[in-house]
Amino acid sequence: MNAWRGTSPYGAAAVYVGGRNRGCAQPQLTASWVRAVSAAGWKLIPLYVGAQPPCQTGSSPERITAATASALGASDGADAVAKASALGMRAGSALYLDVEAYNTADTACADAVLTYTQAFTRAVRARSYRSGFYGFASSSAAGIAKAAAQGAPDLPEALWYAKYDGAADTSGSFPYAAGLFSGHRRGHQYQVNQRETYGGAGVTVDRSAWDAPVAVVG
Repeated sequence: MNAWRGTSPYGAAAVYVGGRNRGCAQPQLTASWVRAVSAAGWKLIPLYVGAQPPCQTGSSPERITAATASALGASDGADAVAKASALGMRAGSALYLDVEAYNTADTACADAVLTYTQAFTRAVRARSYRSGFYGFASSSAAGIAKAAAQGAPDLPEALWYAKYDGAADTSGSFPYAAGLFSGHRRGHQYQVNQRETYGGAGVTVDRSAWDAPVAVVG
């Protein structure tokens, strides 16, 4: 982080703060690390890998069902706030729920994901944090955009969509109605698995264009 600060074109980094489906324990993600990189000028984008769709392939440890969607969303939202708070991310921070790809044509599956996301959002907002959502432009993010277009309540206020088109923007590349998630509430993951070296340090990164809320630290 020190090597890249000021030498790379980046000003923020995503961090996986929790969730039963988080890929690894990340023991080096600590409150002291958050303080140090924030003091150096980095912004942080907290991701929470919660329960995944019931129709999703794979072996996620935590999976939504129609019967558990609301309760899981509430408990995961509370846990996301607890995990972020323990890292020194204060009230007002945006917490991004990571929901991976699924078949949006499966309406029962889509309904369960929406119920879960709404409960997550209510739990986060009740604790004075902000709710965001990360998903794929053609599936999970599309489901949230569709719900927003229909005026559904209790939706995340920011949408981070994965659309690998190489367009480093959040406007011309936006795949939904122009009025949705406007007003600095969009992120766009536009490229993945790029090996880059700055300041003598090489890292493989996913690139995102950003115009959305981040963590509040300090």
